[in-house]
Amino acid sequence: MDKILEALVSSSHPLTVKRAIVKKVMEAAEKEVTEEQCQALYHLTTRLILQGEDAFQRQVGLQVQEAYARYHRDEFARFFSKEFVLGLLQQGYGSLDCRDPAILDFLHSSLRLLISCPAVLELAPLLQTEVLRIICERPEPATCAKLATILTDFPQCVPREKAGVLFCQQLVRTFAYFNCPATEEQELREYVTQVTRVSVLLQGIWKAEPATLLPSLQEVFAIISSTDPSFEPSIALASLVQHIPLQMITVLIKSLTTDQNVKDASMTQALCRMIDWLSWPLANHVDTWVIALLKGLAAVQKFTILIDVTLLKIEQVFNRLWYPIVRQGALVVLSHMLLSFQHSPEAFHLVVPQIVPLVKSLKNDGLPNSKTFLLQFAELVHCMMYQYSGFPDLYDSILESIKELPKPNEEKIKFFLNQSAWTSQSNSFASGLLKITGKSETGKTGLVNLGNTCYMNSIIQILFMATDFRRHVMSLHLNGSNTLMKKLQLLFAFLAHTQRAAYSPRSFLEGSRPPWFTAGSQQDCSEYLRFLLDRLHEEEKTLSAFQVTSPKPEPATTSAETLNNAASQPVADMPLHPEPVAAKGDGRTLVERMFGGRLSTAIRCLQCHSLSEKEEPFTDLSLAFCPSMSKCHGPNDEHKSSSSVGPCQGAVNGGSESSEGSVKEGAGTRMERPVVEPTLSVPDLVDYFLAPEILENENCYFCERCASLQRAEKVMQVVAAPEYLILTLLRFSYDATCHVRRKILDNVGIPLHMSLPLRQHGISVTSSSSDSPESGENLAKKLKPSQKEDGMTENRTNSESNDSDSEMLSVPYVLSSVVVHSGMSSESGHYYSYGRNVSNTDGYVAHPSSKSLESSSLSESSTASQEEMGCADHKSTDWFLFNDSRVTFTNSESLRNVTGRFPKDTAYVLIYRKQEVSGQPSNPGPVVNGSRLSGEPPLQKELMDAITKDNKLFLQEQELNARARALQATSASCSFRPNGSDDNEPPGSCGPSGGGGGGGFNTISRLVF
Repeated sequence: MDKILEALVSSSHPLTVKRAIVKKVMEAAEKEVTEEQCQALYHLTTRLILQGEDAFQRQVGLQVQEAYARYHRDEFARFFSKEFVLGLLQQGYGSLDCRDPAILDFLHSSLRLLISCPAVLELAPLLQTEVLRIICERPEPATCAKLATILTDFPQCVPREKAGVLFCQQLVRTFAYFNCPATEEQELREYVTQVTRVSVLLQGIWKAEPATLLPSLQEVFAIISSTDPSFEPSIALASLVQHIPLQMITVLIKSLTTDQNVKDASMTQALCRMIDWLSWPLANHVDTWVIALLKGLAAVQKFTILIDVTLLKIEQVFNRLWYPIVRQGALVVLSHMLLSFQHSPEAFHLVVPQIVPLVKSLKNDGLPNSKTFLLQFAELVHCMMYQYSGFPDLYDSILESIKELPKPNEEKIKFFLNQSAWTSQSNSFASGLLKITGKSETGKTGLVNLGNTCYMNSIIQILFMATDFRRHVMSLHLNGSNTLMKKLQLLFAFLAHTQRAAYSPRSFLEGSRPPWFTAGSQQDCSEYLRFLLDRLHEEEKTLSAFQVTSPKPEPATTSAETLNNAASQPVADMPLHPEPVAAKGDGRTLVERMFGGRLSTAIRCLQCHSLSEKEEPFTDLSLAFCPSMSKCHGPNDEHKSSSSVGPCQGAVNGGSESSEGSVKEGAGTRMERPVVEPTLSVPDLVDYFLAPEILENENCYFCERCASLQRAEKVMQVVAAPEYLILTLLRFSYDATCHVRRKILDNVGIPLHMSLPLRQHGISVTSSSSDSPESGENLAKKLKPSQKEDGMTENRTNSESNDSDSEMLSVPYVLSSVVVHSGMSSESGHYYSYGRNVSNTDGYVAHPSSKSLESSSLSESSTASQEEMGCADHKSTDWFLFNDSRVTFTNSESLRNVTGRFPKDTAYVLIYRKQEVSGQPSNPGPVVNGSRLSGEPPLQKELMDAITKDNKLFLQEQELNARARALQATSASCSFRPNGSDDNEPPGSCGPSGGGGGGGFNTISRLVF
C-alpha cells in the first residue's frame, strides 16, 4: 500500500484521480493490515508531512496517517516511540532542523492521535526534559508559541516540581528576548498573538503549581532591574502582568521597596521599564502595578528615584495618550506622576507644549470615549495649573482650548493634590489589603462597586429580593443564549450560590448599561430600572415573535400600549427563546406578568359631559410631591422640609458617590435637629397621584364634540394591579434659577402594608367634582389626604353623593424592598437598599372591599393596625441592608426611621408585593418539569458548573491570599465593622464601612485565573 501511495503522489495524474485513489487508501485503513504495512505507511506519511514537495503531498500524508492511526493505534504508538521523538527534537528529520516549526507541528498532531493512549504518559517524562532544554536555548516567539500550544493541550508534558520552577524562570527569561522587527500590521498582530499564547501557558502553570509564581516574579524583576547597557529586555514582558494576582501587590511592592539588596539604580531601571509596558496593547493592570510601585517608593521616602523617573518618563507617558488603545491606563499613571510631583513645576512644564494639540485631537477624532477622556484630562490640567499658577504665557492657550469644559472646584482640586502627595503615601500604603472572606452572617452576597455603580447594585438587589420574579428568572431554560435575561439569570445564580462575600457584576453592567450613561459616573437608579425592565420586555417580545407563524392581533385598547423601546441587542444575534415559564397563555412577557399594570385615564368635558378614556400599561408609578403639602405642616415650619435650601445648594458636583464638598457642610447642621415624625406617607402620594384634576386656563382640554378648548376633569385609575408595584418618589425637581435638579428631602412615611385602589373593568367612570361649587380650583391636588380640611371634605362629600355607584376594589400590598438615595442631587451621592423575601402569601390575606375614592389607600391608623396583625410574626432581622459589597441584618424600624436620623438619606424607589385576595386569582409560581414550585427552583447544570468553577477559584484565591499574608511582616487591621450598627452612622456613607466606590488598595479584585 505504501508503494502505491508513494508512486501516486509523485505521478502526473490529475488531482481528481489522485484524490480518488487516496480516498480508497484511507478506506482500506478499516480493514486488517499487517504490522509491516502499518510501519511502512507511517514512515511514508511522516516523510510526506515533513518533506512533501507541495501542499498536496503534505495534506495526503496527514490524512492517511490520521486514518491509519485511528484504526491501528497500537501500531502507531510503537512507531511514535521515545527514540523517534527524541531524534526529531534533537536531530531533526532529514534536511529539516530540529527547531523547524514543522517538527513541532508534527509532534503536536501525532500526540493528538494518541491523546487517549497510554503512550502519551510514557512520552511525558521525555517531553518534560526536552521542552525545558528547548526553552533554555531562547527560541523565537513562533517556536515558543507552538511549544505553548502543545503544553496547553498536553499539560502532563509540562515539567514538574523543581524542574517546573526552572522551566517558568527560563520561559520568563525567554520572554525578555522576544523582539519584534516586524513593521507590517499583520506581522505585528501575529507577534502579539504568539506572545499572548505563551503568557497564557505561564498563567496555567501558575494556577496549577502556585509554588512557581514567586520565583517567576523574582525572575521578572531581575530582568527589568538589570543595568547591563548591552541588554534591553523585550516589552513583551508586559503581557505577564495581567496574570499576576492583584492581591500580591502589597506583599511584592513592600518586599521590593524595603529590600536593602536592591540598589537605587536597579529600582530606577525596573520602574522605567514598567512604565514602558504601558505601550503594550493587550496588557491589563500595568497602570495598577506602576502606581503601586510609585506609592511604595514614596512610603519609604525614596524620593530621588521618584524624581529621576518622573522627569525621565513623563513625556513618554504623555505621548501614550495619543493612542486610544492604551490611553486610559497611561492617563492614570500620568495623573499620579504629575499630581504627586508637587515640589516643582518642572515635570508639568515638560508636557505643557503638547496639551493644546492633544485637546484638539480629542475634540475631533470622533471616538466614542474621547469626550469622557477629555473631561478627565481637562480636570487634571486644571489641577496642575492651580498648583503651579503664575505662568500666564504658558497657560493662556491651554485655558482657551478647554474653556468650554467643566472646571473642578477648589475643594476637589485640593483633595486630589493632598491625596496624591508623596508625603501622604506612608499611611495609605501601610493599610494593606482587605482579607478575602466568605459571605457575611446574613448568607447574602454583596455586589462589588465597579466605579459609581451603586445605582445598578441597589436595583439588582431589590430585583433579586423580589422572590417570585427571581424564581421565574431562575426557572427559565436559556442554555447557550447570550441575552440580557441570561446575564440576569447568571447574576442571580451567583448571588444565591457563590461563596464570595461580594460578586463583581461587570458582565451584567456592560450588557445592561443604557447607552447614554457615562461609564464611571453616578446615574439615576430609577432611570436604570426602567431601562432594564424595558430591555427585558422588548427582548422577550422580539424572541417570541420568531416562534409564531402568524402574529396575534392586539386588542383594540392597546394601540398606545408600547413600552419605551430600549436599545436591545440585534435580533440576528439572539438565539431562539424558550417558552416563557408560567406564561398563562396570554402572550405577556415575564416583565409584564411580574411588574406590569394598566392605568386608565378618563377626561370628561365639563361643558358637554362627553367622556374620553384610554388605557396604558405601566411598570412603575412616579409619585410627585404636591407643591402645597409643605404649607400644610402647621406650626412646625422649621421642620417641615429639608428642601428649603439656599438658592444654589445641591448643585451637581461631578457625579461622585461621596458627599459633595460645600453641600456636605450645609447639610451637616440639619443632621443635629430633632427627629420629627413624617407628616407625609406613601399612601398620601398615591392618593395625590390618583386624585381628580381640573384642566383649565392654559391646560384646557380640546373637546372633539364641542370642537373647542373646554374645562374638563381628568381622572386616573388603576384597572390592572401588578404583582410587584414599583413606586418612584419624584424627589428631584428642576430649579430654573441655578439650572440644577434639586432634591426634595421631605420625610415620607413608609408603611409595611398599603392598599392600591383598583377599578374593575366594566365600571363606568363618572365625574367626581363637576358639581362641586369650587370646581374652578382643584382642591384634591392641593391638600394631603391625611390633612383633610373643610374644602376637601366638602369636595369628597359631593363626590360621594354623586358617585355612589363607583365601587373600587382595594388590593393589598406588602413592602418588599426600598432603594435609598443618600445625597443632595441625582447626579451625586450614593444608593443603597433594604430588602426582604416576600411572596404573595406573606402578611395577611385580605377580602375584597368596596371603597370610594376617599378610602382609596390605607389611612395611618389602619395601616398601623394591619402592620401589627400582618407582621407580628416577622423577626427583627428579616430585613437586609445591601450597601454594595456589604450586607448586614437590619429591621423595619431602621428602614422607616432612616430619614429621621440621616436627613439626606431618603427613600427613592419602593417595591410592594401584591397579596392574595379572597376570590381573586393569584399569580402562580414558576413551572419546572410540569410541577409548580413554591420554593427556589433547582439550579440548572450550566449555572451550577459556572458557580462550581468560580467557587473553586475562590478557594484558590483564599489559599493564595493566605500565603501572601504570611509573607507580610505586619498587616494592618481592616477598618470596617462587619456587624456595624445602623444607628451610629448613615447606611449610605461611603468608605470602608459603607458602600463606597471601588478603587484604591482597599478593594479586592478577583484573580485573573
